[in-house]
Amino acid sequence: MLTMNYVEDDDAMFRFDYAVSFLRWALLMPGFKKEWLICVRAGAKKKMYGCITGIPIHMMINGKPIEMAEINFLCVHKSLRAKRLAPVLIKEVTRRVNSCNIWQAIYTAGITIPTPFTGATYWHRSLNPKKLVDIHFSYLPQGTPMARYVKQYKLPAQPANQQMRPMTEQDVPRVTEMLNDYLSNKCKLHIIFSEDEVAHFLLPRKDVMFSYCVDSFEDGVNTVTDFYSFYSLPSSILKHQDYDTLKVAYGWYNVSTTGRLEQGMKDLLIIAKQEEFDVFNALDLMENGEVFQNLKFGIGDGRLQYYMYNYRVKGIEPKDVGIVLV
Repeated sequence: MLTMNYVEDDDAMFRFDYAVSFLRWALLMPGFKKEWLICVRAGAKKKMYGCITGIPIHMMINGKPIEMAEINFLCVHKSLRAKRLAPVLIKEVTRRVNSCNIWQAIYTAGITIPTPFTGATYWHRSLNPKKLVDIHFSYLPQGTPMARYVKQYKLPAQPANQQMRPMTEQDVPRVTEMLNDYLSNKCKLHIIFSEDEVAHFLLPRKDVMFSYCVDSFEDGVNTVTDFYSFYSLPSSILKHQDYDTLKVAYGWYNVSTTGRLEQGMKDLLIIAKQEEFDVFNALDLMENGEVFQNLKFGIGDGRLQYYMYNYRVKGIEPKDVGIVLV
């Protein structure tokens, strides 16, 4: 359903290609409510014609804790786009969320509707520049030979920080503490993560979640000081004879207590390149925007609008937002 009918670019060249493992990661989090995962089926074969999902989240907005729903994956089959099915899905998920005594929700959209409380911009870092030019994801600057363009985006073969390693279950308490402290100090609007949620969302998962810790040895004690992560969400390439999949890494949550965010994100780019990703995308949320230029990210034309249902919030800039919706 999503692969054939969900988000695609304005030129109909790329479309998100969600895997079952990705959706299980995104939706079956600790405390998920089955009744908030809604679809519309019809016909003898029970074909799916629409869906919408919600998961419960613990939000902090300007210092005030609020139980909310995160609404996502609103999708209507292309053959029914004029039948007003989307409002029916929205009304039903609202009813089901309200029945759990939760009255606020957060969601995002690539279009502007009344009224976003902030908007974030996607930035892109080329990892496989030749392929990106070939599929028209990006374009070769006028007068620039391909060899020079490829060299411009070349990364070192290995991360500079040899202490960067994949996150393990033993890191969950420390990462939970670091992440919540960071979001509380840096963001006006953010999620409050439990240890179970950190374990679910941030531990590495094959072909879905990539997360890394950096250790520091002080006074004979090994302590995690930095944490970096990205998730994998490929896109189908719709109109190309040589390529059918674009491997895309998306920046997730990063925390550096050592002031080495830029170096940590550069090491993350190197790892993504080693994992054969073609491009690394990230929103200018939290402190991300401060390091994009030096890491050779280019600003994209995709803008993600953030919305709140039944809650008014003002004065929120992208750097104040500590929630990344997949």
